[in-house]
Amino acid sequence: MAHTTIFGVVLVNLLLQLQLVLANVPAVIVFGDSSVDTGNNNQIATVVKSNFEPYGRDYYGGKPTGRFSNGRVFTDFISEAFGIKLAMPAYLDPAHNMTDMATGVCFASAGTGYDNATSNVLSVVPLWKQLEYYKKYREELMDYLGQEKAETVLREALYIIGLGTNDFLENYYAVPGRSSEFSIEEYRNFLAGIAGGFVEALYGLGARKISLGGLPPMGCLPLERTRNLFFGGGCIEEYNNVAKEFNVKIQGLVSKLNDQLSGIQLVFSDPYDILSQIIQNPDLFGFTNAKESCCGTGYFEMGYLCDKNNPFTCRDANKYVFWDSFHPTERTSGLLVMGDDARGATRSNPEKVAEASAKAMEGGKKKTGSDAKARGQIPEGEWRIEKAEY
Repeated sequence: MAHTTIFGVVLVNLLLQLQLVLANVPAVIVFGDSSVDTGNNNQIATVVKSNFEPYGRDYYGGKPTGRFSNGRVFTDFISEAFGIKLAMPAYLDPAHNMTDMATGVCFASAGTGYDNATSNVLSVVPLWKQLEYYKKYREELMDYLGQEKAETVLREALYIIGLGTNDFLENYYAVPGRSSEFSIEEYRNFLAGIAGGFVEALYGLGARKISLGGLPPMGCLPLERTRNLFFGGGCIEEYNNVAKEFNVKIQGLVSKLNDQLSGIQLVFSDPYDILSQIIQNPDLFGFTNAKESCCGTGYFEMGYLCDKNNPFTCRDANKYVFWDSFHPTERTSGLLVMGDDARGATRSNPEKVAEASAKAMEGGKKKTGSDAKARGQIPEGEWRIEKAEY
């Protein structure tokens, strides 16, 4: 199994890169789309939801949380890898208070993108509003920890930005508008400008350790293969090429911002090659299916179409790379982050779960007086993240 060994080294090196560059991380703060949303969409009026079975069937307690997965998502494993907590709390979830969120929080919203027009397609939380939520969170954290300690946490925290796929698949290639305004190259530049403006905005608010994510091989998602059935059901290489070219653009952006912003530690996180290896050689990583998803027929089910009564849903999601037609299984997410160590703190290892949970609870017993329901009350407006040329 030489390929497996090589792949394991790649994974370990990716995690070590984060751990070495971003050592001493006291909190993980997440912005993005459904790849990292841990339940914010449960609290807003949108059809983009997953807070029902069979979503979450392999999560702790077997309950749906709003994650687009059978269990945990990518950022849950990142948080675990840094020894912080096993699962990221959603900022808009009224069940969580600052005791839960002082060591990390998720602002992500499934269905969103860099482009405000993308979030408008399905009425989800745009990136600019996620930033406004973060500003409010900063104030709440300062009230909870005190200004000096809160500023230290916010400066040393790892900020994860994971989105972009929806800008192309849900927006540019799916609805009229942007494709008539921009060529694909112009649209990539437009999105990169927003990404750069967002990083600069976080930097201006004190963030220093930031992971900016690239795009996966989005032409190989089961839903895109289904769109390509007439041509054999293979990956849509046009979409994969767009993803690769966008990633090159983001890599250049990361290099430029590292030079321009004093003290920033900006890392490019590239899921493309790793996920491509899994999709092309699923058997080498213990999977039996990388083309169809576990849920339903495996061709198109996602969200409400992923119904608990669908008789075609697979019994063992661990054998599948994809959970629904757009999102990876928990096991795939764990492999992307932790390699073989993804089997460490799991439901079958209660001692490690207890140990990690205890670590997640360190850092104060003070209760917050903030009103969780008020978290979503950010005024609507025309504010936009400033775009720059990169």
